[in-house]
Amino acid sequence: MKTNNFKKTWLGVIFFALFLQINAQDLHYSQFYNSPQNINPALTGVFNGDHRYMVSLRDQWRFVPVPWFTLSGAYDRKFYVLKGDHHFIGAGASLNHDRQGDSKLNLTSLTVNGAYHRILAPEHIVSAGLTIGLSSRGFNNQTLTWDKQWDGEIFNSTLPTGESFGNFERVSFLETGLGLNYRYQKDSRTFVDIGGSVLHLLKPNVAFYGTDVSDLPRRFSLSAVGQIKVMDMLDIQLHGLYQIQGAYDETLFGGLGKIYINQQRGKEFQLHVGLGYRTAKSFIPTMAAQYNNIYVGFSYDVDTNNFNDILNSNKGGPEIHVRYIIANVKPLKEVKVCPIY
Repeated sequence: MKTNNFKKTWLGVIFFALFLQINAQDLHYSQFYNSPQNINPALTGVFNGDHRYMVSLRDQWRFVPVPWFTLSGAYDRKFYVLKGDHHFIGAGASLNHDRQGDSKLNLTSLTVNGAYHRILAPEHIVSAGLTIGLSSRGFNNQTLTWDKQWDGEIFNSTLPTGESFGNFERVSFLETGLGLNYRYQKDSRTFVDIGGSVLHLLKPNVAFYGTDVSDLPRRFSLSAVGQIKVMDMLDIQLHGLYQIQGAYDETLFGGLGKIYINQQRGKEFQLHVGLGYRTAKSFIPTMAAQYNNIYVGFSYDVDTNNFNDILNSNKGGPEIHVRYIIANVKPLKEVKVCPIY
């Protein structure tokens, strides 16, 4: 019994040390290409259709008593309200909730995103995007335990903690960001997106104590997603992401094979299989299926870092994305020329 408690104590210490190294970083998804508004607001409205609904979930480190849980929902659409066929607008909104640790340290944000898309030529589009919203960060001190609650023999939750948090358990702040993107689109199955963004543009103060100052570092992101049609039933997608926030950075890259099992209209079915790698020593096997406009993607981070070496385990975290796209049927006189197929 003492050995198990000793092991749990050291696991907690190790995780806490790791947590101190990453607590300045934002939520992130291994399938970042399935959470476009969280990566770059300029990607708002860049898809084949008129309305896009997305739900994302990530559950990391569930096997230790300090899990990391992320849930997101997003919606975006196109607006053809500008004169001419050489530009259009994308608008959308994202809701994110991120929670980790025994204190249930959480971040909830609601942002609205807008993008202007300029069609330079039938195969070339440049986009600029803006995000603005409200975020709230807090924790629950009732789930924490303290050394003063040890009575010498056992832990006693009824003993006073000796800690006073007052009203400093939640802080709210303004969220802002900008992004740019370039798309080359040869046809519906061959394209490239290259973009960059900066979030926390105004570097908000996220300190829980009003007299303290703790500016949230800006997050800079560079992303690229490319797809090419290899044969009638196979496409290859390659993707990469680099993010830097303060002293911390992340690099992720990978690829997918998209197999077109059925291309009959109304019964279209695709199967995607691939692998990614994060330079924090995580391998990311990925599978997805798409039936008409319904898409479901699943991946699992297989961590091989020092944390898992100590645990003698390669467990990581599952991630699920669900997407549904609606394409409006437009009268012929309202059809717009847009190369985003």
